[in-house]
Amino acid sequence: MKIAKVLLPMILLAFSATHALAECQIADAKLEEAIRKRPEFHGPANRQTVRDLRSLRDAAFTLWSYGRQDECERLVGTIRQLVSGPRMDTLGGNDEDDAEAQIDAKQPQAARGLVKGERDRKGAKPLVSIEDLAPGMRADEIIGAEVRSSDDKIVGEVRNIVFGTKDRRDYAIVASGGFFTPGKDSIVVPIRSLKVSQERVSFFLPMPETEVKAIPLMPDQGYGWLSDEVWRDRNDKLFAAR
Repeated sequence: MKIAKVLLPMILLAFSATHALAECQIADAKLEEAIRKRPEFHGPANRQTVRDLRSLRDAAFTLWSYGRQDECERLVGTIRQLVSGPRMDTLGGNDEDDAEAQIDAKQPQAARGLVKGERDRKGAKPLVSIEDLAPGMRADEIIGAEVRSSDDKIVGEVRNIVFGTKDRRDYAIVASGGFFTPGKDSIVVPIRSLKVSQERVSFFLPMPETEVKAIPLMPDQGYGWLSDEVWRDRNDKLFAAR
């Protein structure tokens, strides 16, 4: 009888917790179904829209996993509205001052070069060439990672990666204006030239911060430079082993 008195509350508590976690039904947004069926989500021009919607869905899952069911439900409701409403590129305001204020909120908390790292501290582990890294890294471990110069100053963050060029030269697109910038000013870094901390937190360029400033910016946001072998050769030589 005593065991039953102890087990019953535990079972009820477990049932309540399971029920609470089940309240936010992320699948109800039917996002992947909409992406598959609706033409406005298809084609290269709409990839950013799809990425944005999936980011919102991932955020809803994060809220759900932390037990924030009400916030999760509200976000799922927003996703449903975006999926079923007008095209997303027709939404939002057109007030330029307001847009600039929103962009300013994304500017780096620490400007490029102002924050020194910990490489000069006693006991700092040697960096690893990305080609020698084992096991390898996933794309989601690379995108968003901070990038530092050889003298351990912030250069930017990895905003995108390019794989599968015909000549097998893969690239990391690094936002060069500082950590967590909008990413319009970017440099093109051959992945093979990068080194990574053993904790896999930061990537390092083979040049000091003063030389990084001389690296030309990515010439276009449409990645037309990928077919310009002359530009790529000139760019890649700047990162050659030193």
